[in-house]
Amino acid sequence: MAQKPSIPKGTRDFGPAEVQKRKYILSTIETVFKKYGFMPIETPTMENLSTLEGKYGDEGDKLLFRVLNSGETWEQIRNPKSEIRTQGEFNKVITEKGLRYDLTVPFARYVVMNRNEITFPFKRYQMQPVWRADRPQRGRYREFWQCDADVVGSDSLLNELDLIQIYDEAFRKLGIGNYELRMNNRKVLAGIAEVVKSIDVINSIAVAIDKLDKIGEEGVRKELTEQGFKEEELNRLFEIITITGENEAILNQLQSKLQTSTEGLQGIAELKFILQSLQPINQSTHQPINLKLDFSLARGLSYYTGCIFEVVSTEGSLKSSIGGGGRYDNLTGIFGLTNVSGVGISFGLDRIYDVMDELKLFPQALNATSTKVLVCAFDEHTQLTGINITKQLRDAGIASELYPDLPKSNKEKEKPMLKPMNYADALNIPYTVILKSDGNYVLKNMTEKTETVLSLNDIIHHLSTKH
Repeated sequence: MAQKPSIPKGTRDFGPAEVQKRKYILSTIETVFKKYGFMPIETPTMENLSTLEGKYGDEGDKLLFRVLNSGETWEQIRNPKSEIRTQGEFNKVITEKGLRYDLTVPFARYVVMNRNEITFPFKRYQMQPVWRADRPQRGRYREFWQCDADVVGSDSLLNELDLIQIYDEAFRKLGIGNYELRMNNRKVLAGIAEVVKSIDVINSIAVAIDKLDKIGEEGVRKELTEQGFKEEELNRLFEIITITGENEAILNQLQSKLQTSTEGLQGIAELKFILQSLQPINQSTHQPINLKLDFSLARGLSYYTGCIFEVVSTEGSLKSSIGGGGRYDNLTGIFGLTNVSGVGISFGLDRIYDVMDELKLFPQALNATSTKVLVCAFDEHTQLTGINITKQLRDAGIASELYPDLPKSNKEKEKPMLKPMNYADALNIPYTVILKSDGNYVLKNMTEKTETVLSLNDIIHHLSTKH
């Protein structure tokens, strides 16, 4: 019995039309990255677990895909003389590598390993797939692409300002004008933790309120109560993180509540600098950047130390994160390179695709095929001529195909152009060249359904001037 084909849950196949759309998103984002001076790198699919573990918090570590060691591992475990005695020793024998969880930690590892060849500040972009052992659902996959831009070697907040503009420009180019860019600061979260209970509980608060959209206030309260938070502490927490209003007004309210926290006030100062620096940019455009302060934004990843960002599409049914990032001052220090500050953002390709697909934002001219003209023959003689014509069209830089099959049955011979025309229509190929027995060439515009008899040179000139 034949095996039924399948793919792992949380992964997907992409057909030609989907790949073209995904490439459109990637090329649009890449164009913006380059415009702001970022350079491309790539890192391996697999990293050593020692690189990945402990960088994403307890929640993140649970979602790492671990890769089993190959070779003689099983025999080593079964051997009666094996010296494996503990769970830790067992884990090291069966797995030492993992699929990358994000692009930021591998980038930090890359920076440390290549620090002598890098000119700081180093601005890189990276567009590759990542893997997380999450529960698959709409808009959440186990294999997905991230498109990151990071700056390391500079602690200037002007880098944050550039990244905010990159988000705005890229999303507007993609047609996603209805988005909300949320911003907070981990120092502000530290200040909130300090006035609520203790600065030592910042990670507990960050991890819990990062789930606020999923489990609601009641769920967050329950989770923190189980960790020893008192009701009055939780009331104080939600009184702060639910402050609403205009950015400057809510920042002033926050400042009055964090007067006793030095770190919290430093975070507020950083947010104020960005808001003030953004004013002349917004004044020079008719579409101001939609930046909103959100003190409930936590981004549970434990390596963030300063400003943090999250982008949410506000149109359509998929109102989930389509981008996020922040500043990390100590990430390279984990790998032995201290005092190198970094900040970066990430675009979620797969969620952006889902949003654009639902809202029909992809250009109509985006075809599954890049073919511009299909050459059509109806017998062996014209097919030989078609081989030469197709070669000349390609040499002129015109994407071309020669329809490979000739009519076989009498019924097909009665209408020899039916199958090639159907093929061209199905793939949205804009032109066909029909070879006549008298040596003439007919150029057919498949959209307008018009035909013109032209020489090959005229066909090449005509198609070369059409975009």
